[in-house]
Amino acid sequence: MDLFITSFMVVFPLALKLLLGFSIRKAKILSLTSFKEFNKLIFTLFLPVLLFNNIYHSNIKVDFNGELILFALFSLLALFTLFMIVIPRIEKENPKRGVLVQGMSRSNFILFGIPVAQALYGEGSLGQATILVSFVVPAINVLSVVALESFRNKNVNIKKIAKGIATNPLIIASIAAYVCVITGLVLPRVIESFISEIASIATPIALIILGGSVSFHSIKDNKKQLTIAIAGKLILAPLLGIVVAILLGFRNESLVILMAMFASPTAVSSFSMAVSMDGDAELAGLIIVFTTFLSIISLFFITFSLLALGYI
Repeated sequence: MDLFITSFMVVFPLALKLLLGFSIRKAKILSLTSFKEFNKLIFTLFLPVLLFNNIYHSNIKVDFNGELILFALFSLLALFTLFMIVIPRIEKENPKRGVLVQGMSRSNFILFGIPVAQALYGEGSLGQATILVSFVVPAINVLSVVALESFRNKNVNIKKIAKGIATNPLIIASIAAYVCVITGLVLPRVIESFISEIASIATPIALIILGGSVSFHSIKDNKKQLTIAIAGKLILAPLLGIVVAILLGFRNESLVILMAMFASPTAVSSFSMAVSMDGDAELAGLIIVFTTFLSIISLFFITFSLLALGYI
């Protein structure tokens, strides 16, 4: 019973925030257009501030886990390569191919991973989780751009890929934070306090906005693709990633962080990237919606199973 309650308490707060956002839109307090505009603000301001704040306050010497980072990056690349090989064989349309690969590879790790790690292991887990996020975010952005460019019916544009990476707010925030940490630069107390206050509200606001951004249009035309994406993102990726991680000896806090990376739903920012790079935007939106809500169920069962087996 204790395992059930623990698993429930990890996942339920995430579900409540998503449902609150969905209810706000259904009550017409805010429109879908407003939620999408807020999403842009979340991506360009709130999440970068959260990432900067967590890295800035982390203890690099204590929290840096080279084995965890290397495994996360290698497994991410392996899954991406697998999807790049398989998806063209089962999907004929290029705009859908890139979106499917991105949707199954790109996790909403910063929104789901950090809260899950914190719920199970407290504030002490934030350091490792945040440092891993700072490595994973640039990597997955690079891979997402490669996937979408590869199926764009045009030659891959290296300059556009480089520009997309260099101007990504999350990558900029990570670099800025590491500059402060490495050089020992201390921000003025008033600035540090301001950043901490923004960071403290970033996750709940982002989850509420995410819940209000969902839309269920075009399901009928994308049933096959949606089924593939859900199976790949919420079943195949977590199964392969977590099993290999366990076999390699990852346990407790490290395994929870990896679980959150593999089992988190598709990142919201994948929609805007699909739009800007001629991907199937409607399919991208559906993948975000369904993996987000269904991940509440899958995360619960994965957490419960790992607790029951004694791995976390």
